[in-house]
Parts: sequence; C-alpha cells; structure tokens
Amino acid sequence: MKKWKTLLVLVSSVLVLGGCQKATPKEEVKDDKTEETVLYVTRHGKTILNTLDRVQGWADTPLTKEGRDVAEKLGQGLKQEGIKFKSVYSSDLGRAKETARIVCNELEYKKGINEIEGLREASYGMFEGDLNKNMMSAILKENDMKSPNELMEQGMDMWKISANTLNKIDDLHIAEDADMITKRMLSSLEEISKKTYSEGGGNVLIVGHGMSISLLLDALDDSLPFDGHLANASVSKITYDGKNYHVQSIGDTSYIE
Repeated sequence: MKKWKTLLVLVSSVLVLGGCQKATPKEEVKDDKTEETVLYVTRHGKTILNTLDRVQGWADTPLTKEGRDVAEKLGQGLKQEGIKFKSVYSSDLGRAKETARIVCNELEYKKGINEIEGLREASYGMFEGDLNKNMMSAILKENDMKSPNELMEQGMDMWKISANTLNKIDDLHIAEDADMITKRMLSSLEEISKKTYSEGGGNVLIVGHGMSISLLLDALDDSLPFDGHLANASVSKITYDGKNYHVQSIGDTSYIE
C-alpha cells in the first residue's frame, strides 16, 4: 500500500511540473500596453504684429521680448510638472517655430522640431497686415452686426463666421473659409497622433496659432465651454486612444503662471 501511495505522489509531481513547464511561455510574453497619447497644443508667443494690433495670419513677424519671455515660462512650467515629450511639432510659420525652439531649450529637448504646413494660421487674404479694427468692421458689416461684442457672443462660432465672411469678401481670393482651415488642421493632427500611437504613445508638443487651433478644438468637441480666445502660450490638452480624440482642457495658462 505504501508503494502505491509513493507511486501516486510521483505521478502527481510529474503532472504538476509538466503543467508549470507548459505555462512558462505565457509568463514570458511581453506586455504590449502602450503609453497614453497626449497632445499638448499651444499658441505661439506674442509678436510684433500682435503688439501693433494688426492682422496676422500667413503674414509673419518675430516674437517680442514679452513673447519670448512667455515661451520661456511655458517651457519652465512644463518641465516643473515633469512632462517629457516624445516629439515636438510646429507650424511652418516663424513665430510658431521660434516659440517651439524656446520651449524646447527650457525643456532641454534635443530631438529636433518637425514643421507641418497644415498647422499654420488661417489666411486672412487682403486683410493680412491691416489693422484688426478694419477687418472686424468688414466682418460686422457683412453680417449686419452692430458691435464686436455681438460677434463674440457667438462663442466658438465667431471663428467660423469670421473665416467664412473673409473668404466671401476677399478681393484676392486667398482667404480660407472655416472648412478649409479645419480640414488641414484635422489632417495634421491625425498624422501626428497616429504616428505617435503606432510608436507606443507618449506626450507630444504642438505649437500653432489662435484661430486655427480654435477651429480644431471646436471640430473635436463643440460641447465644451469656451469664449473663443486663446492666450499666447496657453495649452489645450487632447488625448488620443487610437480611434477617438478627447479634449481634456482648453486654453490652460497654469503652466505659464
């Protein structure tokens, strides 16, 4: 009887060991879980034309001292929060590239900046470089509005109304309508987010412009409360899960404060 008990113990041991050996490959399978893909979309720092209160779309001027200072503060704020970027993208316009370079310098980011034309600001056509008040007057007149406040009360729609109006009245026929701006911004965002997601996710810094970013955010989620104005160097955070975008915040100035 003792022999049979001994034999049963040996057989049980072999079966247990065999089961452990079969489970070994499962334990060696690597975890393919990716990092979250987070897009930090920021507006450039203040420029000379901003200071002169003149229209600045495809027209371009360098950052002022104030603009460079706020870009430095943005970089310092992001660094203080421990945010590390996998990649950095910028509009091909000088003011966005200059902002990106300053932020990267503060972050000690050395990988280089990727320029994308589709991230540039809206084209304002014949109003480029003109006084903002002159462009505003033309938009108000075309829409039978009495004051800028009436336009601003439209919230995010103010940008669609403005772009579509300028496209309609532009004698040069180079002003973009809202749909044109939105499509190229979405295409650029998709290019960046899909590439980042396919490479395992991570944080991405994108430096762009006020009106085009606003139209992008509205296209992603038109239910979020927003007064239609993005401060220089403010950050709007967007997450991407491989299929959908989720706007987490709009115009956050905490990093520069």
